[in-house]
Amino acid sequence: MFGIDDAIAAVSGLADDIVKRVWPDATEVEKAKLSQAVQEMEAQYKVILAQIEVNKIEAASPSLFASGWRPFVGWGCGFGLVYASVIDPFARFVATVGFHYIGAFPIVDTTITLQVLLGMLGLGTMRMAEKIQGVARL
Repeated sequence: MFGIDDAIAAVSGLADDIVKRVWPDATEVEKAKLSQAVQEMEAQYKVILAQIEVNKIEAASPSLFASGWRPFVGWGCGFGLVYASVIDPFARFVATVGFHYIGAFPIVDTTITLQVLLGMLGLGTMRMAEKIQGVARL
């Protein structure tokens, strides 16, 4: 039968559930947050590994269209930097001093070129640092 002990146990269990929902245990909340963060990091790690595999396949491709776009962008940005910092100023100097040119020179906007170049150099530097750290660990 249903006795007073059963009623007290049921009310106690109900009160315990209400207290846990209103005031959750701090360690359990932290464990849940940590578990969520670990799952998110694992998902990001999987995406990065998948991108690395795609990069390997692209780099190994015999097609110049697939494997040559990074060198093309690098050489294009490098040429843009050399033109803007060496060729253009030298040509202006020769035109002004040697040929007495007094007209206006065209302005070359290197904003996007330098952003891409510096981004590529930064990524290359990061990769080199990773390789150095990998060698240092061995």
